[in-house]
Amino acid sequence: METVRTRADECLKRHWGYDGFRPGQWDVIAQVLAGRDALIVLPTGGGKSMCYQLPALLFDGLTIVVSPLIALMQDQVDALKKRGISAASLHSQLTQPAIEQIFIDAEFGRYRLLYMAPERFQSELFQARAGRLNVACLAIDEAHCISEWGYDFRPAYLAIPQAYPLLGHPPVVALTATATPDVRRDIAERLALRDPYCTVQGFDRPNIVWSVFQGTDKRARVKDVLAGVPGCGVVYAATRRGVEQWSRQIAGMGISVSSYHGGMEARRRETEASAWLGGKTRVMVATNAFGMGIDHPGVRFVVHVDLPATLEGYYQEAGRGGRDGARAY
Repeated sequence: METVRTRADECLKRHWGYDGFRPGQWDVIAQVLAGRDALIVLPTGGGKSMCYQLPALLFDGLTIVVSPLIALMQDQVDALKKRGISAASLHSQLTQPAIEQIFIDAEFGRYRLLYMAPERFQSELFQARAGRLNVACLAIDEAHCISEWGYDFRPAYLAIPQAYPLLGHPPVVALTATATPDVRRDIAERLALRDPYCTVQGFDRPNIVWSVFQGTDKRARVKDVLAGVPGCGVVYAATRRGVEQWSRQIAGMGISVSSYHGGMEARRRETEASAWLGGKTRVMVATNAFGMGIDHPGVRFVVHVDLPATLEGYYQEAGRGGRDGARAY
């Protein structure tokens, strides 16, 4: 008799090409498949998305994924389609007819996963259509956004529990890369998780080289990094002005660059993010507004030209390097 684990292993091999799960992944997936609410803290590059993407293929129904940025939603959807998995995303750049068609397709079981921003739950169209969807699971990525003690805060996340009755109270899986005990308690309370399975995995990333430089010429040091480390990367600055200044300096070095901060118009932010994610630019210069859910395996360096606000924030941002397991700096 075929077991759930056997089906999961076969699915992992068929769609992702892996022979086995990463440490801790199967324990989480087993709980999700059992229909239990869960709070998952896995380090950046630790395989969080697998914890809801693989169950989505084994559930009899739709998995809705809450994600904070359009470019990242589309990046995930594109990657899933390449693996032969049916998925779609709802976002503000789609026309109204296109959005309505996606809802119709979801209602008739065309998708395994449907990505949307948290603001979408408050739309009239969603509230009218939600009851027609056969939702097996609700996955909330970057769940720290709901916490007033987190290093980010997005008010629309607070309204997510209002959608539970419309969706038939599906199991809820909250995921993030780093969360202090206070943040974890806040996530569980504000998302109204029911007796959640909680796991916090170790944060060791042996493929990352960690370095701190003191009393140095920052511009010269950044130039050395860009010259000495092949591949793409991220440069984090603390302020919007810093992002603009560093973008100009790096462009002046003859290097293709994107920039991202909260003061930009939303469409420009998405354009800049898409250019970097798509390999059209080598360096992303950004404030900590950029990076949630980044699924770019080939980041070879992450440079902070200013001290981050918190240790958790630093680890989350630096951890975007080396997600493919290769050396990153």
